[in-house]
Amino acid sequence: MKIAQVCPRYCPYIGGVETHVKEISERLVKKGYEVEVLTTDPKGDLPKQEVINGVIVKRFKCWAPGEAYYFSRAMRKYLAKNSENYDIVHAHSYHALPALYAAQAKSRNKLVFTPHYHGTGHTLFRKLLHTIYWRIAKAIFNEADRIICVSNYEKRLILEKFNVNEEKVTVIPNGINPEEFSQLRKTKKGYKTILYVGRLEKYKGIDYLIKVLQKLDDRFFLEIVGRGPYEKSLLKLASKLKVKDRIRFYHNLPRDQLLQKYSDASVFVMLSKHEAFCISVAEALAAKTPCIVANTSALKEWIDEKNCFGIEYPINIDKFASLINRISDLVVECPKLPTWDEVSSKTAEIYERLLSNDSV
Repeated sequence: MKIAQVCPRYCPYIGGVETHVKEISERLVKKGYEVEVLTTDPKGDLPKQEVINGVIVKRFKCWAPGEAYYFSRAMRKYLAKNSENYDIVHAHSYHALPALYAAQAKSRNKLVFTPHYHGTGHTLFRKLLHTIYWRIAKAIFNEADRIICVSNYEKRLILEKFNVNEEKVTVIPNGINPEEFSQLRKTKKGYKTILYVGRLEKYKGIDYLIKVLQKLDDRFFLEIVGRGPYEKSLLKLASKLKVKDRIRFYHNLPRDQLLQKYSDASVFVMLSKHEAFCISVAEALAAKTPCIVANTSALKEWIDEKNCFGIEYPINIDKFASLINRISDLVVECPKLPTWDEVSSKTAEIYERLLSNDSV
């Protein structure tokens, strides 16, 4: 079976979609499938084609204003000419154009779509664009032979917004690699850390992590792992509030160092208003670190008030600080989490059934 995974960005870029595609692609190769990742290279400084852990990666020139949209005439032309050469084209991310290109190019191949759908744009301008894009992008759902959602929340959003036949929607949550976390041990230190891992976007609520430092004693430091357009605003806020010396930014941490950050953190926080799943919460819990999440979107599904605690919008900084203080020494019992092996196996089953014309 020949499979094309179509996504806006891929390794070495870091993010939820990037991680999802990488983890399932490499496992599908180990199962004996031929996998190509068709992606873009916004900066144009990566190889046009290379093999990474058995996965053939083809990168196309694109225009990505504000690190969004990923317009790529080259990818669109390639898919129009070559879709029929794949048995399965698996498109990822409603919020960028490559998935639309895959739907428009659909030929004899089966089309699988994982939307990673948030429900809206993340700036006023992007929200306005969404009202126009929706009329075009609903074609992806119509053309898809199967839709894979990463949470029940995402599934509900899609059924409400796109009038999709529920029978062709399957929920397969993102996973973790248990072996990565089995040997982690917390490093003893004389201070406490609040950790954030993810894109630096305004809707992620990272500014509240900076504001809350004023309410916490000097033992607490904030570590922010990630890149994004909101970084300059966060630095300005930290300087304004005079807490810049208690914040550390990390951009390209090696995987082993990121895992240790998860383990060493006193509290992991994700206050995003829009998430389809949030892999970083799963990884923090796997590292036995207590989590605080916004009681919004798919983040609601993590809240158990034992290991992961919810906080309501609008964020009350005093209540937020109190919660951090209360759980920063908590010993977490990691809940049962899906693994990437399970995710890739369930995904492969969908591919096989589509090609055998069985009900899925």
